Amino acid sequence: MLRAVQLAWLAGSVFSVSAGYGALIPVLPGWLTSMLPGISYIEVSKHVGFLSGVYAAGVLLGAPLWGIASDRVGRGRILLIGLAGYVISQLLLLFPAIVGLVGIYVLRAATGFFVAAVVPVVAALVAEHTPVEQRARRFAWLGAMSLLGFLFGPALIEVANGVGRLLLVDGVVNTALSAKLVLVLSALLGGMMMLGLAGTLPSSPVVETAVQTKPASLVRAQPTALLWLSGVVMFVLAGFELGLVLQQSPRHAALMLAECSLVMLGVNAVLFVTSLLEKRAARTLIGIGLVLAIFGLTVLAAGRSGAWMYLGVSLTSAGIGLVLPVITYLAAGAAPNSLGAVMGGLAAASGLGQTLGSAAGGWLFGVLAQHSYGWLTLPLMVMLILLLVRSGWWTVVAVAAAPSPKSGGMTSEPSATTPAI
Repeated sequence: MLRAVQLAWLAGSVFSVSAGYGALIPVLPGWLTSMLPGISYIEVSKHVGFLSGVYAAGVLLGAPLWGIASDRVGRGRILLIGLAGYVISQLLLLFPAIVGLVGIYVLRAATGFFVAAVVPVVAALVAEHTPVEQRARRFAWLGAMSLLGFLFGPALIEVANGVGRLLLVDGVVNTALSAKLVLVLSALLGGMMMLGLAGTLPSSPVVETAVQTKPASLVRAQPTALLWLSGVVMFVLAGFELGLVLQQSPRHAALMLAECSLVMLGVNAVLFVTSLLEKRAARTLIGIGLVLAIFGLTVLAAGRSGAWMYLGVSLTSAGIGLVLPVITYLAAGAAPNSLGAVMGGLAAASGLGQTLGSAAGGWLFGVLAQHSYGWLTLPLMVMLILLLVRSGWWTVVAVAAAPSPKSGGMTSEPSATTPAI
């Protein structure tokens, strides 16, 4: 069992990389404009989309590699390597004039590559060191910390601007300086988490024997279905968030991204308090989430302003915020010796979806503007149809435990299949 301080540092590492990502997105368009004088709005949109895409591509490439490596050499070591690489890649972005636009793309890909050694490995660590009956709550807690980090991102921008006003004589902080200060603060936060984990992580699994000797009730759905669902949802989420950045002013974009995180955080809080992940069928929760997200995107595509926009953001965020924890919870039922590879594969599918969503979103919103939200409903509708017509893909399976070293055989509880409806 992980101690409270260990769990706190693990959650903090997820918080730090989410905060770094969430803080850089709103200042990215202005930063690129200051670097490339005379660049058009459409070109800025494309670069923002592609930079988000290469970050996700780094996650896509790194997640399965880091996951397999963590199964073989230890999760704690891989986690520290990931945080160190994250910090270094953030600091190197402070010199855009030296690295150039191509270098910025490379460094954003590198950041995503090293983040892939943080988020899925933390999930694998928590699953590996947590009894089955406590996993739902701990995964809801991890999800909440990730969302809190993204929510803290805009606040980090304000902190950076405050620091800049103190450092400058005239107190005027331009976009380029704001972006650099955000990178410094993000790197400091990641470095602090790395030092904390280095002093608290166990060198070997703590509860592996306890998990093996306890009658298991690990759950898992059709792996391919989970990968597809994860990729599609992240495709839509990436396009949706990019649309907020490109269609709104920096202030309104930050507010809406904060709203998105708050709503998702609220959904995670409900899952944590009520234990819905354990009490309700996964297929039902996924279906409700998809419907909410489709309805929210439809509201956004209608083109109304004011309260309607915020309603659309809330509904979309609530739907996606409900689906993502269900996917992770189901994936946590993998065997301990392959847990890193499974979580890495899931992160890779998410990275692929995010890569395609960012690239497509940058193009869509540059050409079709607000109507692009409507196009984003199409992949969700496809998944909703598959959810309805392919119920066997979303079946939850109870898996018997591995032989206990003391008992010398299987537990008395046989494996069983329970429909997810």
